[in-house]
Amino acid sequence: MRHRLPFSVHDLTGALWSLVSTTAGLGLAIWIVPGVRITSWWSVFLAALVVGVGDAVLRPLWRVVAGRAGVVGALVSGLAGQVLVAWLALTYLPGFETDDWGSVVAVLVLAAFFMAIGRWAIGASDNDYVIDNLLRRARRAQRTAARRAARSSSGRGGSEAGGPPGPPASPGTSGTPGTSGPSDGSPAPVPGSRPAGLLVVQLDGVARSTFDHAVQAGLAPNLARWISAGTHDLETWWARVPSTTPASQAGLLHGTSEHVPAFRWWDREQGRLVVTNHPADAARVEALMSDGRGLLAGGGVAVSTMFSGDAATNLLVMSRARAGLGPGQVFVHFFSSPFVLVRALVGTVGEFFKELYQGWQQAVRDVEPRVSRLGAYPVLRAVSNVVLRDLNTSLVAEQLVRGAPVVFVDLVDYDEIAHHAGPLRPEAMRALEGLDRVVGLLEQVAEVAPRRYEVVVLSDHGQSLGATFEQVVGRSFLDEVRRLMAIRPAPGVRRRRASGVRSAAGADSEAWGAVNTALNALGRDRGGRSGPGERDERGARGGRVLVGPDRDAAPTDAGELPEVAVVGSGNLGLVWFPRSPERLVGDEIRARWPALVPGLVANPAVGVVVVQENRPPEGDAPDVVAYGPSGSRHLVSGRVHGEDPLAAYGPRAAPDLLRAASLEHASDLLLVSSVDDAGLVHAFEGLVGSHGGLGGAQNEAILLHPASLRVSEEACEDVGGTRMLVGAEAVHRELVRWLEELGVRS
Repeated sequence: MRHRLPFSVHDLTGALWSLVSTTAGLGLAIWIVPGVRITSWWSVFLAALVVGVGDAVLRPLWRVVAGRAGVVGALVSGLAGQVLVAWLALTYLPGFETDDWGSVVAVLVLAAFFMAIGRWAIGASDNDYVIDNLLRRARRAQRTAARRAARSSSGRGGSEAGGPPGPPASPGTSGTPGTSGPSDGSPAPVPGSRPAGLLVVQLDGVARSTFDHAVQAGLAPNLARWISAGTHDLETWWARVPSTTPASQAGLLHGTSEHVPAFRWWDREQGRLVVTNHPADAARVEALMSDGRGLLAGGGVAVSTMFSGDAATNLLVMSRARAGLGPGQVFVHFFSSPFVLVRALVGTVGEFFKELYQGWQQAVRDVEPRVSRLGAYPVLRAVSNVVLRDLNTSLVAEQLVRGAPVVFVDLVDYDEIAHHAGPLRPEAMRALEGLDRVVGLLEQVAEVAPRRYEVVVLSDHGQSLGATFEQVVGRSFLDEVRRLMAIRPAPGVRRRRASGVRSAAGADSEAWGAVNTALNALGRDRGGRSGPGERDERGARGGRVLVGPDRDAAPTDAGELPEVAVVGSGNLGLVWFPRSPERLVGDEIRARWPALVPGLVANPAVGVVVVQENRPPEGDAPDVVAYGPSGSRHLVSGRVHGEDPLAAYGPRAAPDLLRAASLEHASDLLLVSSVDDAGLVHAFEGLVGSHGGLGGAQNEAILLHPASLRVSEEACEDVGGTRMLVGAEAVHRELVRWLEELGVRS
């Protein structure tokens, strides 16, 4: 039998390129750092070799450490291992003189910087270094499995011995994430027998029209290739009100979003704002939705999502943050691979200054509409768009190599930048280009994974452009509501300025979610917990640290309820009157604050105000009315008086608003901003690109799926003459059906 090498030409060239780039990076760094000196440049080549070998030798040890100490252990041991190997190489190899540890760390950081610059200069993908080692590992496992299968077939006298390589007998072949493949000498599956799997990649906030622009501009070459080759079909699905990430992910992952009326909302029973960016609140909401049969039930993996989908493995999942970031061993690759984390940190600094420059350019060119891009946002963008993106790529690739049956990951880069820059602005579209590269990298991993993965790419909603409510009116949404409540009080009622609470109208409210997930998960290793809804000595809800604009969204004393609670979810505005034990109806609101509803209807930034007009007997539908500046529409009967206020919002406006106004925690007043003929809206928070209500492209999400997995015609509804899936729940049902067709789920 012909002897087969344990490596391929691809592996060899990849390893050589890694060695050369590491040598060059180390050489330049050593030349600059005064604390490290060399007498022979060949020593640099040897040091680069030692760094690579040290990773391979020490990684099993780091996995043991991470298994005991969790993600923090993986981070600390990985960084310490890189510094230790570099220090040993630069101290004990011939030809080096090293002054101290600080010089070694400086060499590592500078080497990572020069290697990143080198990759950019030659046009290499900006983050494919994250999966290089995983790809080589998967290919070795594939060849090992092929040889094992060939020997086994030859021993049985079968006819497959000379066939093509089979799938790898690598970890995860059994279909259970995080478990090892066959270790008892049993034969690997024969060629072509790889079990199926499903990878779902969510491109957060990408509207259908935005995606089409990206394809036409050449910014999504990988996804465009799938479409042009006919391997995938592109569909549009309708994201109902509230068109937000929590509502859409609840529907996608758990098949219901009835407990999510907005991104944040007032809960009368708890007497506070519920914020899905808070891990404790996300966990409480998931407990209401989960039936144990979510999209990822049966051994699936959730990565960087709001809810778990009943996954067995949860990595950076908001609702499971109190249980930790996930198994520490799966983070070892990212934290211990030479220069991977360091290069990500170096890239983070570059992203920070890039954001400052791009924001300055918008101001210099007087681009309108625009919002401030200073404050904490540049740091937040830098961390989430480099470190978290690279970490997510690494985690998903690791799970594919392990053979997880279904993986769902949320990539937020585009959505976050589009909120601040605008949905079609150059920096937002470049972020979408970067996400296309991530999908291309995951495609490479899927090709050598132990499962035959079908890849679905979807979004949870789109985004719409427009000046903010405050920019149009000159006052914040809360201040406008307070002003109208104080006008002409009802006779005999002594009025004072209305006390109010609102969620912080920060453009980066959603983006803080990933940071809160990480901080809360890491915090589990730092001591005791508080009960749900309680605050510890640090002021953290549920015994956890909360950061970002929603930190103080809820009042600290439930006995002092505000008179009004005002929330903006994009161009969806919500108003509650918390001192009332039940939802107020139209006549009650008009009696207490006669100028409120008319004043909001007349506001130039407001298009529709939805009010429940009665409390019907149990079993009957309430009369819900949408008021506009020149008419009204009864959402149940469809009767219109004057001009239809929903005419500008499309054919789904009435059913969407009726559903939103009928949810358990629906607001007393529900508003949608005005929308012009170009689809420009006005966010009730500080967002130039927004979503949550109706108008523009925010409701038209994408579903790019394998052509072999068809969307059921019976599942679609007519939306303005186009048949499409309506609601994330409908997409969930299709995803589950596809899992059944693939044999992944029974």
